[in-house]
Amino acid sequence: MTEARVLRLSAFVADQIAAGEVVERPASIVKELVENSLDARATNIEVRCVAGGVESLWVRDNGGGIHKDDLALAVERHATSKIAHAQDLLGIGSLGFRGEALASVASVSRFKISSAQPQVDAGWYLETHGGESVGSGPVAHNQGTSVEVWDLFFNTPARRKFLKAERTENQQIDLVMRRLSLAHMDVGFSLVQSKGGQDVAPAKGSESKRLNLVAGDTEGRLAQVLSPGFVEQSLFVDESAQGYRLYGWVGLPQHNRRYMDQQFFYVNGRSIRDKLVGHAIRQAYSDVMFHGRHAVYVLFLELAPDLVDVNVHPTKHEVRFRDARNVHDFIFGSLNRALRAIRPARQEQALPYTEAASATPNQSALGLSPPRNSGSGNLPGGFAQAIHQQHIVAEASAEWRAPEVAVEHPLGYAIAQLHGIYVIAQNAEGLVIVDMHAAHERIVYEKMKAQLEAGSVARQQLLVPLTFDVSETDAQWVEDLAEHLHKSGLVIERLGPCSVTVREVPVLLADADLQQMVTDLLAELAEFGTAEGVNRHGLDLLGNIACRGSVRANRRLTLPEMNALLRDMETTENAGLCNHGRPTYVQRSLDELDRLFLRGQ
Repeated sequence: MTEARVLRLSAFVADQIAAGEVVERPASIVKELVENSLDARATNIEVRCVAGGVESLWVRDNGGGIHKDDLALAVERHATSKIAHAQDLLGIGSLGFRGEALASVASVSRFKISSAQPQVDAGWYLETHGGESVGSGPVAHNQGTSVEVWDLFFNTPARRKFLKAERTENQQIDLVMRRLSLAHMDVGFSLVQSKGGQDVAPAKGSESKRLNLVAGDTEGRLAQVLSPGFVEQSLFVDESAQGYRLYGWVGLPQHNRRYMDQQFFYVNGRSIRDKLVGHAIRQAYSDVMFHGRHAVYVLFLELAPDLVDVNVHPTKHEVRFRDARNVHDFIFGSLNRALRAIRPARQEQALPYTEAASATPNQSALGLSPPRNSGSGNLPGGFAQAIHQQHIVAEASAEWRAPEVAVEHPLGYAIAQLHGIYVIAQNAEGLVIVDMHAAHERIVYEKMKAQLEAGSVARQQLLVPLTFDVSETDAQWVEDLAEHLHKSGLVIERLGPCSVTVREVPVLLADADLQQMVTDLLAELAEFGTAEGVNRHGLDLLGNIACRGSVRANRRLTLPEMNALLRDMETTENAGLCNHGRPTYVQRSLDELDRLFLRGQ
């Protein structure tokens, strides 16, 4: 049997390969065409599609247009107006730059592009079928560009069979429009999806098949693309450091979702999906998010173009950071400070984030014993001591009413205890109900973390060092980060090319499966370049200790004790949620109570 010889692929086959990388589905075409419109500085972009974009797609903008002599070149591979030299790849400022999109789309469809530039008497069009020109000439057209795509994959029917149901393809196109619109609030977007030439009637419970996003209405766009609830329950974050800037909106921890379908992250205006970024954000929420739930956010990272490589994949969804570790730490630190700054407060006070409210992120594994109880039943000593420091106290046996003066504290003053579980309080707005165990759990947890950060990690030496084999790469991580791991309470050394030994561990982790913990830690180091696994494990254990050491249900509290709890909540980071992500209190305004009892109606 003779070996196959090397042959040059035909232009048609080469185009199909390129199209397979760029044109995964109709939504990919919409993404590429809308990004071209944005690069052309369009202020209004319209998209229409029929049968999920398979039958036809139409994208029109009012951008700068394309010169008529450039239309034929625009549908050739590797032809673009956005870069000219290799060094331009180091500082890409446009969304498109590869010069493949139009050629790839044209090669697998019947394709028509029409365009007109400002102050030109008429537009010009070019039509191709499967990449072959079938006509061109003058056309009446307003300033801007229109692209029509129909009969997608007509010349590659095998690829057409891999498309999903029409409903799914429509949803993907809708998601692309929403994702792009968030990064361009000053541009108007509209989408109409049709079936068989008729507007699609939305199925019961489904989203409308019409999308109309008005330019300049930031709040309205956030409400329409995500939800009105996100607008009401989100923080605006804006932090800059070391040449990075992170800004945008993050949902409060209680505003979470089962799926990661409302997570939007942009690097220099480009929507990306990146495991390192996702890890940093999950880590920032780890202390306050209910397990198994996912955060909601719209975040923008800005950095010098030469610090990020966007030329990683034809779809341009992936990027590579020059200093991934710094980017990770900056994102985590920025969000962690914003979330830790949340205190129980009136709504208008709780939402904005300020530098004054920031705090240093915790980066230590934990080695603390739970605080000892003292003189107040099973209340930890710090809490019991705080009771006697309150300026507003009352005898537990006497009738007690909240002061008639203006309420100074966001959580107000305690009135009673309900079933030994909830503290009932009133403030200037109305009624406050506090889950005393959940609230105290958070207070104890944050105090224990603060005590730990002020000292060193308590370590325990293993009687018999644990030695096991790892990969050579993992062994190198151990050697390179030995000092960092030591500060986290983990003394681990490299013994040989592929073996390590664990000599000391944080006290809290002494009973853990050490080999599995170290293996997981090294896997995290290899993927993200951070050693937060030990810290996270320690924090989880500390959270459990705080839970067990907090005031339990059916513990009768005096009014001074209840008020001490409220005052501690107001000065404690993350006090709105317990360590497991459950809310610690709810607020009901007088207006809500009036509506409940039909007062004034």
